[in-house]
Amino acid sequence: MKQKKTKNRPLAEINVVPYIDVTLVLLVVFMITAPLLMQGVKVELPKANSVPMENNDNEPFIISIKADGTFWIDEKGTNTIETLTKIKSRVGKVLRQSPDTPILVWGDGQVAYASVVELMSELQNAGAPSVGLVTEPPSE
Repeated sequence: MKQKKTKNRPLAEINVVPYIDVTLVLLVVFMITAPLLMQGVKVELPKANSVPMENNDNEPFIISIKADGTFWIDEKGTNTIETLTKIKSRVGKVLRQSPDTPILVWGDGQVAYASVVELMSELQNAGAPSVGLVTEPPSE
């Protein structure tokens, strides 16, 4: 049997247009949801020149101190007011389950220094190897 000669035809081509559409939709979804992930109690953060923390895959455990001296915990998007003893026990549980969890303190610029030191002392007693203090860059 004799084979027919065929013209040089390109192999099957992949249509990438649907992949581009899906990528753009995912980009828009992430751009909308990213600001919603960082929630917390509204505090006036002090302004300071500081170096950003290393990016960690673990979600941070955030404790906020409002100007009136109350302590708040931000867990999964809900803010609850707590006492220092409850904060200490919760941080201890979190660090036992996931020791790499970053512990962050959002302290209002008007809060008493003693309150921040007391909180950091309790966090250290709970087993936190280091505590990050969140600040805003100074406006120029």
